[in-house]
Amino acid sequence: MNLPNKITLTRIFMIPVFVAIFFLDGVLPYNYMIAAIVFAVAACTDFIDGHIARSRGLVTNLGKFLDPIADKVLVSTAMLLMLAIKEQIVFYLGYEWYVVMAVCVCIIMAREFIISAFRQIAATRGLVMAADKLGKYKTTFQDISIFVIIFSVDVNWGAGVVWFGFILFIIATVLTVWSGISYVVKNKQVLKDAD
Repeated sequence: MNLPNKITLTRIFMIPVFVAIFFLDGVLPYNYMIAAIVFAVAACTDFIDGHIARSRGLVTNLGKFLDPIADKVLVSTAMLLMLAIKEQIVFYLGYEWYVVMAVCVCIIMAREFIISAFRQIAATRGLVMAADKLGKYKTTFQDISIFVIIFSVDVNWGAGVVWFGFILFIIATVLTVWSGISYVVKNKQVLKDAD
C-alpha cells in the first residue's frame, strides 16, 4: 500500500475518533473544540493524499475507490454532528436558521448521492470524469464552515463567529448545488443511452 492510500486510510480511521470526542460533552473539557481540530486535520489529509498521488505518479484504483468514500463519510458525519448541537445552534442563530442549516445539510448530502450515482454510471461505461475547481471550492467552504461552527460553539466566542460559520455554510451549499449542476452538464454524455 502506497503513502497516499495510507493517508486516506488514516482519514477514515480519524472519523470514529472525531465522533467519540464530539460526544464526550461533560466528560472532556472543550470536547467540541478538540473534535473540530480532529475534523480539520482529517479534512487536510484530503488535499495531502491527492497532491502526493498526482505529483509522484502514485494514483491507484484503491486510492480512486477509497478517497471519495473517505471524503463523503467525513463530511456527512460532520454535518450530522453539527445538527446534533441543536441547542447551541438555536441559542446563537435562532430556531428558523437551525432549520435552514438542516435543509442545507439535506441538499449537500443529496448532491453527493446524485454525483456518486452519476460517477458509477460513467464508470460502467468506461468514462472518466475529472473533478473541477468548483468542486474543490465547495469542499473548502464546507470544511471551513463545519470547523468554525463546531469549534466556536464550545469556546463561547459569541454569535458573531457562529454566524460567520453559518454564512460560510450557506455559501458552501450554493457552491455544492452549482458544482453538481455544472458537473452533470459538462458530462451529460453519461446520461445518453448507448447506441
